[in-house]
Amino acid sequence: MIYSRSAEYAIRAFMHLASVPPGKYTMVKTVAEQGDIPTHFLAKILQQLARRGFLRSSKGPTGGFALRKPAAEITLIELVESIDGLTDFKRCPGGMSECNDDQPCGLHESWKALRDRIIEYLERTTIADLATARDLKIKQIEKKSKAKRSAAKK
Repeated sequence: MIYSRSAEYAIRAFMHLASVPPGKYTMVKTVAEQGDIPTHFLAKILQQLARRGFLRSSKGPTGGFALRKPAAEITLIELVESIDGLTDFKRCPGGMSECNDDQPCGLHESWKALRDRIIEYLERTTIADLATARDLKIKQIEKKSKAKRSAAKK
């Protein structure tokens, strides 16, 4: 995995929150069910992200969480950095504390190329990109399922 379980859950939750209409909120329980995420764990993650300015929160029966800015303006690198930091991407894969771009170890060059590709992906991919891709995949699955049911009836 290129990031922690917490960051993965945050990304899944934000994909769900991307579909919430402006001015509306979604309860943690709903987001957790949709994203197959433990509710208690997700609540802590979303509270942390609300404190960091990614989310709006509202208490009460119609409360919950909502994105503070459009999903197309939230990159994966922002979420991963907010949850995990980027230290792990800079650390030597061979465990050498003195390894860096100026004094590389034997693994450094291959890791640097991979690290740079991962960071580039995280920088250019938005929550809206992932939500759109997920929605397309769901439609494809539903279409195949419908076709199978029609074929079974014949």
